[in-house]
Amino acid sequence: MLNDKKYRLSFTAEAEKLVEQMSLREKVVLLAGHCKWYQSMGIGSYNSFPYGAGGNDRLGISQMLFCDGPRGCVSGNSTCFPVTMARGATFDPELEERVGNAIAKEIRANGGNFFGGVCINVPYNPGGGRSQETFGEDSVHIGKMASALVKGVQDESVIACIKHFAFNSMENSRFWVNINADKRTEREIYLRHFKECIDAGAAAVMSSYNRYRGHFNGANNYLLRDVLKGEWDFDGFVVSDFFFGLHNTSGGMNAGLDVEMNIRRKYTYGNIKRALKKGKITENQINEASVRIVRTILAAENAKGDREYPKELIACEEHIALAKEVADKSITLIKNENGLLPLDVNKIRSIALVGDLADEENIGDNGSSQVHPPYIKTVKQAIEENYPEAHMTYIPTAEVKDRHYIIQHADAVILVCGMKHSDEGEYIVVIGGDRKELGLKKKEVSMIKEVAELNKNTAVVLMGGNMIRMSEWHGGVSAVLMAYYPGMEGGTSIADVIFGKVNPGGKLPFVIGKKDSDFPEVRWQALEQYYGYYHGYKKLLRDNKTEDYPYGFGLSYTDFRISEPVMSHIDKDTAVFTVDVKNIGSREGSETVQLYIGYANSAVERPVRELRDFRRVYLGAGESAQVKLSVRKADLSYYGENGFTEEDITYIAYIGNSEKDAREHRTEFEFSL
Repeated sequence: MLNDKKYRLSFTAEAEKLVEQMSLREKVVLLAGHCKWYQSMGIGSYNSFPYGAGGNDRLGISQMLFCDGPRGCVSGNSTCFPVTMARGATFDPELEERVGNAIAKEIRANGGNFFGGVCINVPYNPGGGRSQETFGEDSVHIGKMASALVKGVQDESVIACIKHFAFNSMENSRFWVNINADKRTEREIYLRHFKECIDAGAAAVMSSYNRYRGHFNGANNYLLRDVLKGEWDFDGFVVSDFFFGLHNTSGGMNAGLDVEMNIRRKYTYGNIKRALKKGKITENQINEASVRIVRTILAAENAKGDREYPKELIACEEHIALAKEVADKSITLIKNENGLLPLDVNKIRSIALVGDLADEENIGDNGSSQVHPPYIKTVKQAIEENYPEAHMTYIPTAEVKDRHYIIQHADAVILVCGMKHSDEGEYIVVIGGDRKELGLKKKEVSMIKEVAELNKNTAVVLMGGNMIRMSEWHGGVSAVLMAYYPGMEGGTSIADVIFGKVNPGGKLPFVIGKKDSDFPEVRWQALEQYYGYYHGYKKLLRDNKTEDYPYGFGLSYTDFRISEPVMSHIDKDTAVFTVDVKNIGSREGSETVQLYIGYANSAVERPVRELRDFRRVYLGAGESAQVKLSVRKADLSYYGENGFTEEDITYIAYIGNSEKDAREHRTEFEFSL
């Protein structure tokens, strides 16, 4: 019900009556969080309990009770799911909806009702520190996955907050950088998926710290009032990013910022009263914000009804099993030369497990998204516990040079390396931040080359929140797995993929380029940064650059055959394509079919091709399925002087199991007039 805008609006009259009964002081209470500095800034205690805001005991109005995310409920000892980028690699919105259900249940069980973890910023450059918090580099893919998360969360009567609105993909300079972009880039690339989530029913939005076109986004009238509340007719409430997301009282209120989170700095009673007296804000603005807040809370609490969410739901067996399933389905097999993987545990006499990250609890950023699960499985633990017959020897990074004999004579080497919270993430004094270089650290590249020269049966497992360039070393190893930050059961999933209990089916939600210069240049400490129209795979296609691994790519331990696409339906609004997918291998697995669209004779410059739809199918050995992919004409419009413009031109549909594979399977079409 909470996803239904009509349902939420049905509480307008009740909200207005309640607000009419409030004093100015009571209204001001609605407009900000109640936390104290020491509660929210203590080391290791961020959001250990839901952060309250608003509410009115006299009138029976519940508080907003905020729990951060996005890889689980930050409050309590909750289930830690793989990071959002890993979940993007599943290309499975239905699975993501189930993740939303589980997170929301744990939020309710922790005493919350407000989830701040639907992160959907597009990484302009893969080095963005908080890239791990979004679903990938493509706005269409982000929109479909994030809308599923919104639905899953709000189906459990928890308010879903999408963030950070907008252009927030530079971490080190997030508090001051001013982003500029042309209107077409703004609407087609950086705002499109926000609107999709609003259309899907998202009930809250968080503004970002950065500036856009000269104005801090917590007081950006264009973004908040003109676009969000005006053009998109958003009925929910807008909150600031925490602590420093609002710079002055009247600026925020005039721009349409409803709630200052998570402590009250600018929306104090004294500041509000002075701004009213000086005519800088109006009481109507306060009333409007108050009604939005109360209406949304009423809708959420009434949608909950008498449903119970006991403490036993927190990190319960069902949710941990779901975290494991998501990790299983996200891990991406990038290379598997000579079928090195999976390893046959019955034939392996010994393996060498190399690298510090194999024995480290590596679940991602240690900033505001950090979850505190009851346990975290490492790769080393998982192999020791589940595959003791593999006769594994663990070799930390510092001991590689002294253990050459073991590495050389092992039947296989599993080398785990990549990023951790000190390399990328939310920048807090000395940890995290943006990556200046997109490849591995030099010592890790040297280690890979050293190990691969000793043993050709080397498989590299990468951990990280976005693209890791591998051109210097991937040619020398037999297999590469991208594990992202795989959550509390990630070590088990990695081990199960290596030994074949799980068949990997994840797909890259980003392109892996050969050089850092293939991607847009970003000055991570800049005061000003321009965001161009092209980034990621679309930029490589435009620039005629060859990638190491294309967007949407991922291998399997089985083989699939995808038929040539057939146009099964087309009218003036929608085109539908059908392909048959058959598992022609010897074991069950999954394939993700992807639809890309190109433009034959557009009036404006367009991408060579861009993702527009995808479906993941799960098939047993020998099984087949018919897959339908569709695109609306309206979604192929471009943004011009008069808004979005639909074109009556020739379009090209490309369908395959990656952007590169789709290039070989094309069909032209036109929408009927």
